Amino acid sequence: MVLYLSVGLGCSRAPDDAAGSRNGGAAHQDASESRLVKLAPDVAGKSGIVAQPAVRGEFRTFREFPATVRPNERALAEITALIRGRVIDVYADVGQQVKAGDLLARLYSSDLGLAQSAYMKAQARLYVAEQAFKRAQFLLKEKVIGTAEAQRRESELFSARAEAREGRDRLLALGMEEQDIRRLDREQKIVSYMPIKAPFAGRIIARNLTRGEVVETTERLFVLADLSQVWVLANIPEKDIPYIQPHSSAHNQLAEVRVSAYPDEEFPAKITYVGDVLDPTTRTMRLRLELPNPEGRLKPEMFATVRVYSEVEPNVLLVPETAVQRDGDRTFVFVQRDPHTFEVKDIAVGPSNGELVTVLSGLKEGEPVVVKEAFLLKSQLQKKDI
Repeated sequence: MVLYLSVGLGCSRAPDDAAGSRNGGAAHQDASESRLVKLAPDVAGKSGIVAQPAVRGEFRTFREFPATVRPNERALAEITALIRGRVIDVYADVGQQVKAGDLLARLYSSDLGLAQSAYMKAQARLYVAEQAFKRAQFLLKEKVIGTAEAQRRESELFSARAEAREGRDRLLALGMEEQDIRRLDREQKIVSYMPIKAPFAGRIIARNLTRGEVVETTERLFVLADLSQVWVLANIPEKDIPYIQPHSSAHNQLAEVRVSAYPDEEFPAKITYVGDVLDPTTRTMRLRLELPNPEGRLKPEMFATVRVYSEVEPNVLLVPETAVQRDGDRTFVFVQRDPHTFEVKDIAVGPSNGELVTVLSGLKEGEPVVVKEAFLLKSQLQKKDI
């Protein structure tokens, strides 16, 4: 009886174990089948699906920031009058290209005439003092006058020289040039007209005077800018500050400028300044770029977008952005196994630059990844899941 029961128990276990083994194999096969998407040969041939191998290569990403085009402040001049006066003539207008030394306007100033008159009087007193000192030296040698008298006349000469230098410096400060002062010494003729000249070649971008008005030294008469090179000022949010490289290497960081006026063009630019202080209101850091503008196509106050590229990261596994599919928290690609069979592979991705995505895990180099018409396979996968 015991032997019968033992045999019976042994026989009863064998079917259960075999069934379990068959069920486990079937479950594994079902799991493998669930990761495959199969298309009929005629459908696969007409679908336009394209696969290409996942490859390793260099990867560079970028960030974009809002910006504004500004004149190069190192080639910008706000031209003011150095003396109060009345506008007699205006020779330049907004938009006009001028050369260095070109006459922009002319003022009449009585103060300039008074300064010239004071200079000429000081020169006359200096001449008298020089002659008196020469006579004093002769008379002292002949013992006609004493030492004290000679010293007094020498002191008057020093004082006259100081007044003459002061008058000359005053004329220079009012905008007269050396050649004008030499003409005044030579001709002894007071000219109360003050020319306003361009300090360098550039374009007039602002004009704030009219003929006949009286202008003060605090008024800005013209703004002159050399627009052959412009600045682009960008605002970097606080969270993106680490993306901008330190000052030691930021000048070599690749950057481009895009403007709405030329949507299909990219203007290479050089980073020349990284701000040290945040704007307390906007919580942004100032970034300055410089770029050539020989044709003047970039206008001051244009809105722009600055694209700053990261350093190149070598030997990274890459797939095109079009290959990556997303469904909720899941990220996957389709790997082609044969002309009409595709395997779903879950992957972990890193940064993207809009064209290429870095793959951190889940995919091997060389595996053929579907890069075109992957949405067709995704729709088939969703139907299969339903």
